[in-house]
Amino acid sequence: MSRRMVLRGAGATFALPLLEAMQASPSKSPSEESKPPVRAGFFYIPNGVVQSAWHPNNTGLNYDLSPTLRPLAPIQDDVTLLTKLDRVKVAGTDGHAQAGACWLSSASPDELSPAGYPLKKTVDQIMAEHTGQHTAFRSLELSCNPYEDNRESVYFDNISWYGHGHVARSIRDPKLVFDRLFGVKQHLEASSILDVVMDDAKSLNGSLGRVDKGKLDEYMDSVRTVEKQIQRISLRQDDINKLNVAPPIKSWQSMTRDEFIQVMGDLMILAFRTDLTRVATIMSSPERWGSPLKVHGLFNKPIDHHGLTHGQGNDNVRTTLQALDHFHIQQFASLVTKMKETKEADGTLLDNMMFTLGSGISDGSLHVYTDLPTLVAGKAGGLINPGKHIKSKEGTPISNLWLSMINAMGVKTNRLGDSTEKLVLT
Repeated sequence: MSRRMVLRGAGATFALPLLEAMQASPSKSPSEESKPPVRAGFFYIPNGVVQSAWHPNNTGLNYDLSPTLRPLAPIQDDVTLLTKLDRVKVAGTDGHAQAGACWLSSASPDELSPAGYPLKKTVDQIMAEHTGQHTAFRSLELSCNPYEDNRESVYFDNISWYGHGHVARSIRDPKLVFDRLFGVKQHLEASSILDVVMDDAKSLNGSLGRVDKGKLDEYMDSVRTVEKQIQRISLRQDDINKLNVAPPIKSWQSMTRDEFIQVMGDLMILAFRTDLTRVATIMSSPERWGSPLKVHGLFNKPIDHHGLTHGQGNDNVRTTLQALDHFHIQQFASLVTKMKETKEADGTLLDNMMFTLGSGISDGSLHVYTDLPTLVAGKAGGLINPGKHIKSKEGTPISNLWLSMINAMGVKTNRLGDSTEKLVLT
């Protein structure tokens, strides 16, 4: 059965999910159309890392893992470590807000928004524009922010942007995420409401002037987008039901840090498995944010992550920060392992993933953006040859990596922000 087979009805055409009948025969090499799609996920860690404990002493294959990176040992062959990738910090603006909001920005340093940040559409949304035509949701934005008080501005708790001033706001309640992805009853109820809206809009059409007709057409297009989204979710119900997905039981406020991150990661993986989306971001916690952070099983009392970064001259403080960096790598490694254990076609979900861990700031005490901590798990459908430590030359912009990644997602362009060339990942 062709991957391009479609269901036709109600004047619309929708792609089927990847079914077993579409898989290539074991006796044949997989054709291009039978391959699962490439997905991209971004896992953000705030406030940088302790640099001395992050960097290995050697490069290439079989490099020696540094103390912070040791949780990667079981999956080292599935992960690419990238060092010496930089961003240009724009002076006169908040270093942490710029670090979080602009980590994935497609802007060059001189493309400043009215707020003074080099912020425009982020690379995940560039990818999502391309892949969203095939999925129910163009993208998924998640935050493991444990705080209910919004004591910081929008720039500290969101890394995904449709463009400056238009944030793709992250969701921090796992139950809301579950209902959005799998609450088919609610979607179908919404569908019946859309039918009424469409009928009413059509009845108006004959009595409107040219300008209003244009506005109505734009509105109708947005309604059709939601309508397609609902039908795509409905078409994937058989696949979703086979997975026996269940909503999270615990409230996010009562979850431990590792539970919270893993539940959000599990929801992201489910969305990828069912092809509800091919692009997602997940923040392990917000940038800066001075509220005390509880990490059960790691610290006896809540810690101020941002405050601690400014005391790295103290051995005890540095040890505490290294433990938190180590914890974040453990969470990342756990999600990568789950992707590796998820069978897909003739391989695994991880084979078709680019799951990136990183921070928009390298050292929280110095507020510098050079040598950003960066890991990429997965093979991107064969476009990445993982297992290596790739050390770039001094001054290499991280936008070179983003350019390679959006190309891997099918976006055809030779330039992104201040990129100089594609970063070679094979």
